[in-house]
Amino acid sequence: MSILLPTNLQQYPSPSLSPSTPLLSPSPSSAFSFLGTRRRCLRFVTSSVASLQSSVAIGSAPARAAVVVERDQIRLGLPSKGRMAADAIDLLKDCQLFVKQVNPRQYVAQIPQLPNTEVWFQRPKDIVRKLLSGDLDLGIVGLDTLSEYGQGDEDLIVVHEALNFGDCHLSIAIPNYGIFENINSLKELAEMPQWSEERPLRVATGFTYLGPKFMKENGIKHVAFSTADGALEAAPAMGIADAILDLVSSGTTLKENNLKEIEGGVVLESQAVLVASRRALTDRKGALNTVHEILERLEAHLKADGQFTVVANMRGNSAEEVAERVLSQPSLSGLQGPTISPVYCKQDGKVSIDYYAIVICVPKKALYESVKQLRAVGGSGVLVSPLTYIFDEDTPRWGQLLTNLKL
Repeated sequence: MSILLPTNLQQYPSPSLSPSTPLLSPSPSSAFSFLGTRRRCLRFVTSSVASLQSSVAIGSAPARAAVVVERDQIRLGLPSKGRMAADAIDLLKDCQLFVKQVNPRQYVAQIPQLPNTEVWFQRPKDIVRKLLSGDLDLGIVGLDTLSEYGQGDEDLIVVHEALNFGDCHLSIAIPNYGIFENINSLKELAEMPQWSEERPLRVATGFTYLGPKFMKENGIKHVAFSTADGALEAAPAMGIADAILDLVSSGTTLKENNLKEIEGGVVLESQAVLVASRRALTDRKGALNTVHEILERLEAHLKADGQFTVVANMRGNSAEEVAERVLSQPSLSGLQGPTISPVYCKQDGKVSIDYYAIVICVPKKALYESVKQLRAVGGSGVLVSPLTYIFDEDTPRWGQLLTNLKL
């Protein structure tokens, strides 16, 4: 159902607070004056979760396209600014896909390695909307944005769910003082006697689809959501919300504004994902092949990220005997490898094998311990180099994609 702006905004009475650490609450007259202005910094819309009957979808339904519009180019949507934009371009660069933008003010760019593909820089929420309308075929956005604006539409299909940047989570946060001082879980928050149909729990958020959906799924009634532009963290202290629902990365901003997360209050774990239009993949010429190449490059790079190749020489009577010594070490067993090859040398006119070369792949966190244990069993001349790509025989997510597309 659609959100309607109420003609008369009601100022809910504030619950009783402890005398020592009160929540700030404006007087009714000042609150009405504040809410009555046309300031763009904060717009209130209230909607009770209890009134959500057959649908929890709040806001306009995503636009749908009846057919795929004919065009030669595949369109990839990337965030137009901010950290997500920089990280997306860096990831593609690491996969040898270089985004060439003639003018930084232009909203379209090219990837020479994918000559049939255009890059369109858009706001993340517009990437999702234009995937649904058919104006884009692929996009890189946060899972939170995809979930909020895609609203579970079956045309949106996640091609790669873990691009290793943009990590955060969508979470409920409440003040750590006043009546909330001893509230530490979603259950305790819901059971507070202050909330009623006349005085619901007020939650400020920009996630007007995921928020009510989460509350309904958890059986929590007497909640009113308000949309807000700007820093949500100020809303509880200003007395215009009891809690907020927002993205959290490190949690530092919450702490600095005397807010805390609560047990059971995480709505969604999020990071950047590669998403595509199902209709584009099945109907647009060349789209599936383009996705296959992008996916293979992504998989190879991300699998190699944080991995190192370790090479060492070791004396031994046979490759099997050397392998047994290597695998006897706890940090070396279970790793990829070892690959063992004879090192040939010529002595007294004869070719002999005195050493074997050992090659193993080691994650960064286990690198030093692995080198120590390799040296402990006779390894010498240890060489370490970072891995750039690991191409498997098959790309697992490609098979999953074809299964999802029923191809």
